[in-house]
Amino acid sequence: MERLPDHRADIRDFLATRRAKITPEEVGLPTSGRRRVPGLRREEVAVLAGVSTEWYTRLEKGHIAGVSEDVLDAVARALQLDEDERIYLFDLAQAAQPPSRTPRRRKAVDIPPRVQWLLDSMTLSAAFVTNGRLDIVATNALARALFAPLFDSETDRRGRPNFARYWFLDRGAPDFVADWEGALDVTVALLRAEAGRYPHDKALRELIGELSTTSPEFRTRWAAHDVRIHHGGVKEFQHPDAGPLKLVYQPLVLPLSPREVHSLTIYTAEPGTPDEDRLKLLASWAATRLQRGEPTGDREQH
Repeated sequence: MERLPDHRADIRDFLATRRAKITPEEVGLPTSGRRRVPGLRREEVAVLAGVSTEWYTRLEKGHIAGVSEDVLDAVARALQLDEDERIYLFDLAQAAQPPSRTPRRRKAVDIPPRVQWLLDSMTLSAAFVTNGRLDIVATNALARALFAPLFDSETDRRGRPNFARYWFLDRGAPDFVADWEGALDVTVALLRAEAGRYPHDKALRELIGELSTTSPEFRTRWAAHDVRIHHGGVKEFQHPDAGPLKLVYQPLVLPLSPREVHSLTIYTAEPGTPDEDRLKLLASWAATRLQRGEPTGDREQH
């Protein structure tokens, strides 16, 4: 029989790590005596949330099924959770509910032709679609050229590039992106949020298990229980062909299926900068290869 995810451990560790990040001074509580643990005590969180210490202790031990939204909101406020962390807490509570039936395996979702047309129309921006496990499931020619090291990586063992495997397992990844540590942080936080939404996803659990076994950097970050849902910003690359590139990126939710989260991510350069010039050169190179019939875009359907 397949082993189900340990919801109680996730809830316990998430709440404990959030509690450890807050000092009594930050929430206006008096401090006295020597404290054995960093951050707030359980009884202090209980006071802030307006519940009994016994009740909060039970909650932090993982007994979250049936807890009302109002109480979860109170706990979220007491722990000063940001919006992503709050959503994750509610996802954990939902996952802890007794299932009315055996969870169905998530089926692969085909990428509609209209999405590929959309990607191909963005000739001066690198655009691609990922699923919640950070597999790249569709891309335009420029994205294929921009992330050539990822597509050429030996970590792509399943015919579909995966950002998590690349960032953590490819020895060349630290040389490709300027802030490699930051890329690792965001990657783990995104996977942690996905695990909260879909705890029964076998492929996701296998990916997490693989990375936990093979990467100390992943294990350390996974134990921190940080989550990220909404993100975007600036990323700097040292591209093997185009040289240094400083690009702005923004993921957008792509509603393709109610049972599978997809994101459309777009990378572009600030207008009038040398980065824009280098990105245009890379786009020209990608377009030339496309005209010659050489592979530049991942059109595999998921």
